[in-house]
Amino acid sequence: MRFRKTGHVIAVKQMRRSGNREENKRILMDLDVVLKSHDCPYIVQCFGTFITNTDVFIAMELMGTCAEKLKKRIQGPIPERILGKMTVAIVKALFYLKEKHGVIHRDVKPSNILLDERGQVKLCDFGISGRLVDSKAKTRSAGCAAYMAVSTHGSVSPQVELATGQFPYQNCKTDFEVLTKVLQEDPPLLHPPSGWGHVPGLTKDHRKRPKYNKLLVSPRGHVCPPLQLSLSHVQHHLPFFTR
Repeated sequence: MRFRKTGHVIAVKQMRRSGNREENKRILMDLDVVLKSHDCPYIVQCFGTFITNTDVFIAMELMGTCAEKLKKRIQGPIPERILGKMTVAIVKALFYLKEKHGVIHRDVKPSNILLDERGQVKLCDFGISGRLVDSKAKTRSAGCAAYMAVSTHGSVSPQVELATGQFPYQNCKTDFEVLTKVLQEDPPLLHPPSGWGHVPGLTKDHRKRPKYNKLLVSPRGHVCPPLQLSLSHVQHHLPFFTR
């Protein structure tokens, strides 16, 4: 959709209103988070909303694609130089939500990681986010069962899938099988020749997992710089990205 006053092309997210209380709670939560997160460069921006008797429309900045489509298009691992910067953006978004608004996302998956043609990476879809009370989640809603590993193993489980090009829990026919693997098996690892080694965010014991601010510090002790994937950088590693 094109905004007449400025000529900018924007995206419009449409959510159907219903008599389902849980669905309406998700709509309100999504609206609340995006409206409050206008000052975070790692969360998709909202320009405004309008509500009818049947629908809620959210006008948002237009993004080019998502990590899920990117993975399917390249049919293999996303290069480390790209994925590393994507991960920094997602961790910074999660850190911002927790520290500034007391919110946990709870549905981080490749389809909720968006990229635009300038190489910016942003997080979206906050419908099942939870509020923290005394650092604990107030509600128990969870996201897509296939990505429950995000809650169990930390904040980087989707990155394992993007780094390998395949979902870490293979040969599962039902959500119950996936959840069983998440709870009973060791967390997924990035084995050679991937060259990634141990990923601290995948430690199963939540007491031993590093906090977001620690994840943003490199092994050499340097704070990860602000994310900025240049268009030329993206095109070099993923030449089809802007076609």
